[in-house]
Amino acid sequence: MEHEEILKRALDLARRCEGRGVTTNTGFLTPAERYALEHEPALRSARMVFHGGFPEAERTMAFFLPEWMEEDGPELAEHICALRLKAFFGEPGHRDYMGAILGMGVGREWVGDILVEGSEAFILCQPSVLRHLLGIEKVGRYGVKAEQIALGEIPRRGKHTEERRFTVMSPRLDAVAAGLFHLSRTECARQIALGALSLNYAECLKPDAPVREGDVISLHGAGKGRVAEIGGSSRKGRLFVTAELYR
Repeated sequence: MEHEEILKRALDLARRCEGRGVTTNTGFLTPAERYALEHEPALRSARMVFHGGFPEAERTMAFFLPEWMEEDGPELAEHICALRLKAFFGEPGHRDYMGAILGMGVGREWVGDILVEGSEAFILCQPSVLRHLLGIEKVGRYGVKAEQIALGEIPRRGKHTEERRFTVMSPRLDAVAAGLFHLSRTECARQIALGALSLNYAECLKPDAPVREGDVISLHGAGKGRVAEIGGSSRKGRLFVTAELYR
């Protein structure tokens, strides 16, 4: 779903929440879609929180909360379900599980993260499609058994980060990305031209695009990182940058 459609839907949900005094929510959002909603001026006054079923979830749902509700938000178990699929005699990959889900006619926005660990997979979904997913009996070329589990049974995956400190002449994309991923400016510029680099989850082809604190930079094949701080300067006038590279 395009960001414009997501935004239109979110604005409608925010208005419905405010007018009726009830909790409303989107489907599961990609990180790029979430970023778009978080930075949309028209939604600044909305009481909006994000949940994906567990703290480290990448795909999350946006919940719009009425004034009477606490900031903790809604009861997640009423909006997000979890199931575990156990494969027999093999270890299907993420793509295999996604193919099995889409093959049942389940839309991607109804399904959250898919965590694959060996012969098991843990899947987050909306309650409306839980029954369909529990009916999955084959993933790829392997037979599987599906069962519903509590959200608390989802295995925790803490985010591991590596701090990187470097200096740049100016906070432009090619310079910051080069420091973050330990690349030369020339190689970084080449990757940008190839469309391999994203700024805040959107492909960016401008080497001189400005980078700010809090921005997320991704490089295909190398991972992603967040710019934590830009400030202070060296004797030669270069800016100090502190970033976190996700591992």
